Amino acid sequence: MLLNSFKKSKIECGTDEAGRGCLAGPVTAASVILTSQFKSDLLNDSKIVKSTNRNILKKIIEKEAITFSVAHIFNEEIDKINILNASILGMHKAINQLLIIPEHILVDGNRFKPYLDIPHLCIIKGDGKYLNIAAASILAKTYRDEFMNLIHEEFPMYNWKQNKGYPTKEHRAAIQKYGVTKYHRLSFKLLPDQLKLEL
Repeated sequence: MLLNSFKKSKIECGTDEAGRGCLAGPVTAASVILTSQFKSDLLNDSKIVKSTNRNILKKIIEKEAITFSVAHIFNEEIDKINILNASILGMHKAINQLLIIPEHILVDGNRFKPYLDIPHLCIIKGDGKYLNIAAASILAKTYRDEFMNLIHEEFPMYNWKQNKGYPTKEHRAAIQKYGVTKYHRLSFKLLPDQLKLEL
């Protein structure tokens, strides 16, 4: 059972991102403030929650959260500032868009930069430990998936509806055959011959 939050006496947001390891599309971050009474046996790290359950949880979180926000950082920005900085920027933007200013920030992972003067704590695998981070991971994943499904219609040959921009063999083969699109991250190793050691 996941814990509701870390700082029980503070207004705390959980924040997380999705799409960091993709070759195309944005990195998407979310931030969520839950009520202290919020409970869910279904909610967990978005990577281990089934797609149908993620969409159910998305509606529950949006309905029951005190406030939530989602922010995309697109591939052009990722290429300029690198994926780590883009991920942190996305989390900052998501926190900035919350309707309530949090008193404490709980971050999934081990890297973050201070946001204003609000204390923060990084938790490795936090999306499997705290409900507010898990809720942020669900929103980041579902909103990003929706965006990738949308741009799949524009470039169906890359099958983003299925791979969501991740570096599958099929996706790399499509890049080799058709080249790159306006959604690809040009600073990433895109082609199979660049990734011989990883294949």
